[in-house]
Amino acid sequence: MKKTSFMKFAVLSLFSRPAHERVIYRSIRQVRAQSIVELGVQGGQGARRMIEAALRFSPADEIRYTGIDLFEARPADTPGLKLKEAHRTLKQHGVHVHLVPGDPFSALARSANTLTGTDLVVIRADQDPESLERAWLYVPRMLHEGSVVLLETIAKDGRRFETVSHALIEQWAGPNSASRRAA
Repeated sequence: MKKTSFMKFAVLSLFSRPAHERVIYRSIRQVRAQSIVELGVQGGQGARRMIEAALRFSPADEIRYTGIDLFEARPADTPGLKLKEAHRTLKQHGVHVHLVPGDPFSALARSANTLTGTDLVVIRADQDPESLERAWLYVPRMLHEGSVVLLETIAKDGRRFETVSHALIEQWAGPNSASRRAA
């Protein structure tokens, strides 16, 4: 896939809808994200846009996208891609795509050690709160000093992404999380 043009990136980071997602594309630019982990792939549009934004700053063969989602196990009334559809759709960009089925806790328990050096973690608001709470245990081992973690929240005035500090992640991961970092 060819490099994303300046204009396309400008549209993503300044004018894309939903507006609250613009912070994702700006974060990709800020950290020159090559390794992205998304919890909650949903319909895949956000994943496609993140990959396109990352292609502005790095060649396709250097970009790694990991999507964690329930896929087929998603409740019937919740829209989203099936695993095969997601893989086919995201692979078109020529980047390394790794899709991990499951809730945040079980998926990260299986894959966190392969996700070290992640530049950007995007956590969608549709994640099971109990599973996500338990999953924080695995997040510190995925990060490096410059990593950005964005957590989507829903408020009365709409959705927004909040940056979660490394200190808060360590706190949520529980006591002794620093000693488990390389476990």
